[in-house]
Amino acid sequence: MRIFQRNILKERRSEVIPPQDGAPYRGPRVLTVTSGKGGVGKTNLTVNLAIALAQEGQRVIVLDADLGLANVEVLLGIIPSLNLYDHLFRDVPIWDIMMPGPAGIKIISGGAGFLELANLTGSQRSKLLNSIEKLNSLADFVLIDTGAGISKDVLAFCAAADEVYTVITPEPTSLTDAYGLIKVLDRFKLHKEVGLVVNQSHGSGESFSSVQRLSNLSERYLTIKLTNLGTIPYNQLVVSAVKNQKPFILAKPQSNVAEAVKAIAYSILKKDLKVEAEGSLRGFISKLARLFK
Repeated sequence: MRIFQRNILKERRSEVIPPQDGAPYRGPRVLTVTSGKGGVGKTNLTVNLAIALAQEGQRVIVLDADLGLANVEVLLGIIPSLNLYDHLFRDVPIWDIMMPGPAGIKIISGGAGFLELANLTGSQRSKLLNSIEKLNSLADFVLIDTGAGISKDVLAFCAAADEVYTVITPEPTSLTDAYGLIKVLDRFKLHKEVGLVVNQSHGSGESFSSVQRLSNLSERYLTIKLTNLGTIPYNQLVVSAVKNQKPFILAKPQSNVAEAVKAIAYSILKKDLKVEAEGSLRGFISKLARLFK
């Protein structure tokens, strides 16, 4: 395993993304990657997607929001010397807990094995939100890797993000739990659209069937629009990459799974995102603060 030096990040605190084509700077796009069920490859997608975006020249910060059970660093083979626990309970500045990762991505570890992180008080959440806002000028994308399910924290991160991507597998349990999550998002009118990523698919027919089942339910009973963002085929090398703690997009960049993630990254980059009054990281923080009250 490697231990990355974090202090170089301090040098980038004042960086500001220059406006493009005269447009005002809106801050980074905030994407939440979530799932109804654990074990569907959510964190693996987050890590590889972050690297794919970085390889396209984007500055990416990954926030492991599976508080107290974080494992982004495990997939990357990193041992963070500091994490959110140190920031929230030991007053370590947010800059000092941000770790450099591969391809230039930055990682904020949610910490593992800390019960306090899974049960934050209102003031601790406010401190976390205020700290995250300070990252506004440091990224083009902030990827939030949530826990699975429909806990209050998961829903809050989903609600506050610009975009929500739900990872599913073709298994009935995954589809059932994903529909449960989407149903809650729809019930509280948290988003008009949710992206779907089918993971571990054994063929286009299986992927199409999975998306179609959820889409049919959504069209019949919900108002939320489901968008098929892409499919990642089943490939045993993903398991090997996890065991070796090296993202498959780096270990096997020409593999079908790596190409699938690159295609998803491209779809995200070319998406014409409507700039809302409360868009960007500041909008995300504002909405999250209200939801956490």
